[in-house]
Amino acid sequence: MLSRALRIYLLLLVPLFLFSCREADHVTVLKLGHGLAPSHSVHQGMVYMAERLAEISDGHMRIDIYPSEQLGSERENLEMLQIGSLAITKVSAAVMESFAPSYRVLNLPYIFISREHTERVLDSDIGHEILMDGEEFWLRGLAFYDSGSRSFYTKDRPINEPADLRGLKIRVMPSPSAVNMVRAMGGSPTPISWGELYTALQGGVVDGAENNPPSFYLSNHFEVARYYSINEHSTVPDVLLISTKIWNTLTEEEQGWLQEAATESVGYQRKLWIESERHSLEMAEAAGVEIIYPDKQPFIDIVQPLYEELKSDEQLSRLINRIREKSVAD
Repeated sequence: MLSRALRIYLLLLVPLFLFSCREADHVTVLKLGHGLAPSHSVHQGMVYMAERLAEISDGHMRIDIYPSEQLGSERENLEMLQIGSLAITKVSAAVMESFAPSYRVLNLPYIFISREHTERVLDSDIGHEILMDGEEFWLRGLAFYDSGSRSFYTKDRPINEPADLRGLKIRVMPSPSAVNMVRAMGGSPTPISWGELYTALQGGVVDGAENNPPSFYLSNHFEVARYYSINEHSTVPDVLLISTKIWNTLTEEEQGWLQEAATESVGYQRKLWIESERHSLEMAEAAGVEIIYPDKQPFIDIVQPLYEELKSDEQLSRLINRIREKSVAD
């Protein structure tokens, strides 16, 4: 396996390769790295995007996809985008919170009341503004992918109410919002990379984690965490990003082709996601996992102080209000 250093060195050649391809045979090649398995609906959505881009551009553009952290972790992929050595990646919006402040609202617990509300916001001018908020940090958003709602899963006892989290070490993403949420509920938030989580659960480094059903099942975490409590505390989308250093090398026509393909892939991925959620829960339950549906209201109530703390932030307060206004269809 290539070392991280060698991998990054090779990727530094990508921009040069991009230009040489364009001069030689008029094909612009974009490399896309991400951490999900090929069986994941988000990966399949990106494959669809690549296929559509080839069609729309009449073969003048191509996306090569490297899943399963072949090119590094989410954080490493983001850093590669920032220096222009990788063109495109997919990360959780929670990770983007450290780069662009407006992403923080997407990570707040219970900010969305339904799937329809989530899609209404992400497909609106609000979603577009958030996607563009990372440009200052060389990270331009292309689209949001459905990543469902996140819930708790644990090894030794089920979570029926927030009090059940007391004393438990819960793996969270490297997101201040995720850390604050778990802490508000009484748990001990423990940031650990996704690739290390199975071993951390198995070895008792953490007592549980939180994620959506497909991630819980496809990662095989159900083998060591036998309780899945669907409290759906957050609905954090995945975000598809392109390096602005690469974006700015594309012609206006190429930019249009890429954006069109990315937008089309969203609807395709959303359909796959719904089926993936259903299948994942069925398979986890068949494997002996206890699926719990706790009352959500105690979880909603206990995190309200997090919203009070944000009232002094005018930008985030305005975004929160605009998102809440979208809870009713126009």
